Amino acid sequence: MKIRKLQLQETPPYTLLLLADPSRVLIEAYLQQGDCYVCEGKDEIIGTYVIVKLNDETTEIKNVAVREDLQGRGIGKKLLLDALRTAKASGSTTVEIGTGNSSIGQLALYQKCGFRISGVVKDFFVNQYEERIFENDIQCRDMIRLEISV
Repeated sequence: MKIRKLQLQETPPYTLLLLADPSRVLIEAYLQQGDCYVCEGKDEIIGTYVIVKLNDETTEIKNVAVREDLQGRGIGKKLLLDALRTAKASGSTTVEIGTGNSSIGQLALYQKCGFRISGVVKDFFVNQYEERIFENDIQCRDMIRLEISV
């Protein structure tokens, strides 16, 4: 498995990015602001993440996605750890990430990687997305914000 920065001439892995964020409009916006990294296995992209430098000290992970048939094998954790290394190498001291209140697996993964809950943005997903989102039979309404020092 190899993680590398997506080159400018390459097409972003939208199929994967849309697994983590159903809004292509929002994906396009943060791809313009940040950098997309891909995880390759056997010459195909199996995972991705996007990071955006918010200021000199803070980087935000905007998207982390692993191909559905390969989830639960530690690839997401490797992507997160790589994002943390990349943010630290860029001079950041804090990394932020947000996820839905219904994203139980993601919340567990982020906390296992050392992230701590730093806040809640109430009704974020209700206000930002036209269609209602459900995960784990729970409506995704609020964004749970987490952060870690690197």
